[in-house]
Parts: sequence; C-alpha cells; structure tokens
Amino acid sequence: MGLMNFIKGEFIDVIEWVDQTNDTLLWKFPRRDNAIKSGAQLTVRESQMAVFIDEGKFADIFMPGRYQLTTQNMPILTTLRSWKYGFSSPFKVDIIFVNTKQFVNQKWGTKQPILLRDPEFGPLRIRSFGSFAFRIDDDPKTFIKEIAGTNPEFTSEEIATQIRNFIVTRFTDAVAESKIPVLDMASNLNEYSEKIQEILAPSVSQYGLKLTTFLVENISLPEAVQEALDRRTSMGIIGAQNMGTYTQMQFADSMGQGGDAGPAAGMAQSMMGMGMGMAMAGQMANAFNPQQQQMQGMQQPMQGMQQQMPGAMPPPMPGAVPPMPSAMPAVAVHVAINGAQQGPFNWQQLQQMVQLGQFTTASMVWMAGMPQWAAASTVPVLAALFQQTPPPQQTPPPVQ
Repeated sequence: MGLMNFIKGEFIDVIEWVDQTNDTLLWKFPRRDNAIKSGAQLTVRESQMAVFIDEGKFADIFMPGRYQLTTQNMPILTTLRSWKYGFSSPFKVDIIFVNTKQFVNQKWGTKQPILLRDPEFGPLRIRSFGSFAFRIDDDPKTFIKEIAGTNPEFTSEEIATQIRNFIVTRFTDAVAESKIPVLDMASNLNEYSEKIQEILAPSVSQYGLKLTTFLVENISLPEAVQEALDRRTSMGIIGAQNMGTYTQMQFADSMGQGGDAGPAAGMAQSMMGMGMGMAMAGQMANAFNPQQQQMQGMQQPMQGMQQQMPGAMPPPMPGAVPPMPSAMPAVAVHVAINGAQQGPFNWQQLQQMVQLGQFTTASMVWMAGMPQWAAASTVPVLAALFQQTPPPQQTPPPVQ
C-alpha cells in the first residue's frame, strides 16, 4: 500500500522560494509527502542559500544560481545515499532556504534608566537608544542548529529580541567603564558604537549571526536634570555681573504672564497691588489732612534751625521707627544655586533674589573671611535681608 501511494504521489520538478516578506530569515520548502525527481530544477536567488538535510543530517548547500539536481552537484547527499552510479528514482530530503541579506533598522533602547556615577554631577540616571543591523553567517548550519531547529519559518524579530538583551548589558558595562562625563558623551557616540559592536560580536556569532552595523544614536538625561542644565547654561551666558538685570527680567516677565505663571507671578502682582494701595492711601491722607501738610511745612524751617545750632539733635517723634540707613552694606556674597556656585552678588541683587524666592535662609553662602560655606541664616550681616518689612512711619497728630 505504501509503494502504491508513493507511485501515485506527485514528483517535484521545480524548487524555489520567492520571499514576499521583509523579516523572514529562514523558510522550509513545503515538500510534505512529495518526492523530488531526478533532474529537478533548483533556483536559488541572490541573498539566498538552499540547505539540503537528509534524515536530520546536513547535506549539500547551494549558493545563488540555477541547478539541475544530479549526483554531480549533490556530492554529500550522493555519499549519504550511497549513489555509486547516479540515481534515477525520486528521493526525499528537507530543503531549507536561508535569507542572507542584511536586516537593517532594528531598534534598541534601555527599558530602565542606567544609574552611573558622573565625575562632575555625581550619581545620574541616563537612557539611550539606537539601531543595529545583522545577517546570517556565511555558514548557515550554526543558525539552523542553534536557533531555528525544526521551525519551518523564522522571522528577524524572534532573534532581534535576544540581540537587544545583549546590547543593553554590554552598553551598560561600556558606559560605566569609560568614565567619560555625561556632558562629553555626545562627542563620543561613534567611539561607543564601535566599541560595543566589537564587544557584541562574540555573543552574536554563537548564534550563527553577524552584527554588521551598530549605532548609539542618543544618550539622554532625566527631564529635571535637563532643565537644571538649561538654567545653568543661561546663567553662564548672562554672567555674574549681569545677575541683577537677569532677576529684574524674570520679575518683569512673571508680572506680564499673569496668574498662569505660578508663584512668581502671584508675588509680583501682590507687590504691585500693595504699591498701588499704599500710593492711593497716601493721596487720600494728603487730601483729608490739609492741616497736617501745613504743619509739615512749618516744621521744616524749624528742623533746619535746630540743625544749625551746635550740638543740637532733632527730637524723635513719639513711637516713630528710626529711618533706614542711606547706604546699603557693602557685601560680595557667593551663593550656591542649583548645585552650582554663582556670584558674587551685592546687597541690592540679594534683595531682588529674596523677593523672587531664589535666595532663602537655607541657601549656602560664602564671603571673604568665612572659613567655609554656611547657611545664610547663620551669617549676621545677612540677617536684615530676611526680616519682615518695617511698618510705615507714624504721622504726628495734627496741631489743635
């Protein structure tokens, strides 16, 4: 019965593979129970190889070209089958077509941030991504034996996942061992790419593959760190001498942005409202107290006469707060802002920074004569910056 089925079966006389996909590495010719007859035509296209396997053993490998299957071009199979004088009867073998082209634009990236110790910024987390390309080795036996096995069809994504795992591990080691500062990594992407490709070659070759291209396209920092670097760059461009102008510009911008600009805008608007309120209160007081204005006009000549008298001191008004000194303290203070040393700043610049919330009692400062950096709250000369706004001078009662 088995012989009758074999005789009735179809004989295969044309063997070829037209790949209509972009990701198939290996494809097994669907022979099923059909036998290959003597003189059958085998077509192997460019970027293909055809591997004959006889009863689980590798036989002949055909490179691109057109072949008429005879004992002359199947020496290994002829030996396995003991065909001494040629063959005329059909035979059965497994035929596997292997795609030898490059599989390009394979993406890779770090799933989790990589923690490293930067020589300038200390502990940092970075991410990276890029692309790579690979192909099957010139001898496809290793790939078929180690990876594909008896799978009749094998795609690039199935092996690319394993290559990505190799890449992330080797990339982490390479970055940690390089000791290159994060700010200099962008200028060393080519060196990273070449080094990691060299390190990956042995791991990939054990699967019968070649890593033809490897690229590190980007190394990025967390968003908060990038914003801090942007601020540091902006301050570096402006320079310490223009720090006062910079804070004034920020203050003015926050006023113009309205309520959507956050705490700085709210503080600016509150201060502007307070100033307008005080001005209106002064105008109203002057309008309703004309006698007070007359008394002030009379007091001015009297104060001038008292100043001309030798040894005479103007008597302080009852309950009045002493006037502020006309000259601000002469200071040159260095301040640690976002982990970077800035300054020196004078008294007026520090006042503006306090108003904007950029300088607080917890800010670390250093001045000439200090042995080390200290919190601003511990420096006596800076204490007046953080005191509450003094009350307005009291107005003497009108003369009856």
